[in-house]
Amino acid sequence: MTDQIQRFLFDDTQVRGEIVSLEAAYAEVLDKQAYPAPVRRLLGEMLAAVALLTDTVKLDGTLSLEVRGEGALALLMAESNPGGELRAIARLAEGADLPDAAAYFRELLGSGHIVITLDPREGRRYQGIVELKEASLAACLEAYFAQSEQLPTRLWLAADGKRAAGLLLQQMPDDGRPHDADAWERTVHLADTVRDEELLGLEQHDLLHRLYHEETVRVFEPKALRFGCTCSRERIAQSLLSLGAEELREIVAEHQGIETECHFCHTRYHFGAAEVEGLIEAPDAPPPTLH
Repeated sequence: MTDQIQRFLFDDTQVRGEIVSLEAAYAEVLDKQAYPAPVRRLLGEMLAAVALLTDTVKLDGTLSLEVRGEGALALLMAESNPGGELRAIARLAEGADLPDAAAYFRELLGSGHIVITLDPREGRRYQGIVELKEASLAACLEAYFAQSEQLPTRLWLAADGKRAAGLLLQQMPDDGRPHDADAWERTVHLADTVRDEELLGLEQHDLLHRLYHEETVRVFEPKALRFGCTCSRERIAQSLLSLGAEELREIVAEHQGIETECHFCHTRYHFGAAEVEGLIEAPDAPPPTLH
């Protein structure tokens, strides 16, 4: 399976779609930490979902998907950017028992919410929030699109700990031209027949043919996806500043500096006492590059 996302549309309709397949990028995320099986599956769905959403909204920037719950699983987070870089993490609640292998989504997260953040390179940052009321990640994201009064959107997500995949259909705005008025209901009905093993195991063209061999489907060039982390000394420094000057100075006094690491890729960063004091005194100045 090639890590890629494929855009397609149905001629003479107002329906477009995306299909994503992940293997290597998914494996890199799972290699960073020993997650329980149900968490591994949800991380795969998160990666597939964030890739689909980034391509759908055509964002020139970073899109992050964050699920916060009050159950055994406290956090799921995934990020994607237009360059096709993906990353994701999960965090169990402190003291929580390992979840049952068959547990899924709401059983793991309990009540909580999903935050979708669009952070463009230029322009204002946008956040949308939806409560965890549905039984699956896909259904919660569909509720977000319905709540935000955007275009009608459906998602199908699957992961098995080795592969992750997703399918998205969206009804585009009416452009006034003649089109097949029944196409949305028909294409969604056909997509509802897809099984997880097909979504995960079939090549993208084969899956589209299986579902839509009686439709006229226009397929565009696929885009490659990969694991990629956007951490840097500058971003880590800004995160440290959020702790406040007093706490930073207490840490430095105890440890003669600050050692931290990126939660996504585990790259370690060291800030000496002088560096930390410089950050506190001039928070907008970039930390020095070490050679």
